[in-house]
Amino acid sequence: MDIKEIQSLIRFVAKSGASEVKLETDDIKITIRTGSTSGNETTYVQQIPVAQAPIAPVAAPSLPETEAPASPAAEAPDADSKYITIKSPIIGTFYRKPSPDKPSFVEVGSNIGKGDVLCVIEAMKLFNDIESEVSGKIVKILVEDSSPVEFDQPLFLVDPS
Repeated sequence: MDIKEIQSLIRFVAKSGASEVKLETDDIKITIRTGSTSGNETTYVQQIPVAQAPIAPVAAPSLPETEAPASPAAEAPDADSKYITIKSPIIGTFYRKPSPDKPSFVEVGSNIGKGDVLCVIEAMKLFNDIESEVSGKIVKILVEDSSPVEFDQPLFLVDPS
């Protein structure tokens, strides 16, 4: 099941007026809840890992010694390598606050625990709470409030120590 099929399913459920729909196949489990009393509507998508055959390593071609060294910009990811990147699980609009008159869920320097809500992503009129899968300290917020985000786009850098 690809993202377009999931989005189509979410639209169908939203239009149908159903409060909850669960779908399970061999490789995916989806629960869509709408019309909750808290005002937030949540969509959960859980991918069940599928065992894959090991891929044989491919030898990298040798580079000539006259090639220029890597630029400083290419070395920047090493500085952030000790941090965990929290990425967007869906396409939508990123919000740092639960509503315009409320404070942000997290700020730079906030200590977070596993399961803490970090932000909300609105997708097709559904507001999805994005929860942390790690504990640590927010080092950097990589997206501006009310900005569109893509699937797998980095949102936060977290220092797990």
